[in-house]
Amino acid sequence: MASYSSLDLARQYSSFAGVDIKCILGGEVVGQMQAISYAVQREKAPIYVMGRVDPLSFSRGKRGIAGTMISLLLDQHLISEHAPFATSFAVLDKDEIFSSPADLNVANTTAADQQDIAPGFAEADLGSNYTPATPKYVDQLLPFDVTIVAANEYGQASTMRIYGCEILNEGSGFSIDDIVIENQMTYVCRTILPWKKMGSWGTDASPGATKLVGGAGMNPA
Repeated sequence: MASYSSLDLARQYSSFAGVDIKCILGGEVVGQMQAISYAVQREKAPIYVMGRVDPLSFSRGKRGIAGTMISLLLDQHLISEHAPFATSFAVLDKDEIFSSPADLNVANTTAADQQDIAPGFAEADLGSNYTPATPKYVDQLLPFDVTIVAANEYGQASTMRIYGCEILNEGSGFSIDDIVIENQMTYVCRTILPWKKMGSWGTDASPGATKLVGGAGMNPA
């Protein structure tokens, strides 16, 4: 009769909590991410004919995926700290670009002072009216992927991915009663790779081992 250790029995049924899960953007762990969610919806319509009260079948239409991201505001906004946000560029109209981040520290600056407003639209050189710049709003970000990695203390590891995220809305607020400041965003994406097992550490794994049994290691790429 085969003998089992308590660790072997514990690994038969495994789960992950929020403390086991990390979100990765551009190869960098997002340390202030508090929550992330998604929902998949698809259009399906019943097909009816005369003389029958029940549908003959269901027609399948378009699919949409959307969700929310909630991050904590620590010392600066998520867009200014983490890759690929802080190093990304988007082609923006010149009147959308802040002239200098240092100007925002001056208390008496006006909206006109904070923008680099072109004197006119150059019809002879259309390219001069636009320039690559670092996005200042999350809705200006180019599509990005999110990798979610979960690893618990039993040695189980899983991963899922969200591809082609586009931020739609952003909201935040603060008051005298708030203990922390949250930044809430809604997004849409192209597709989702559901949770997939990466493997597990064997019972004979030594401290510091990164090789998974049944997986290629801890690199989720």
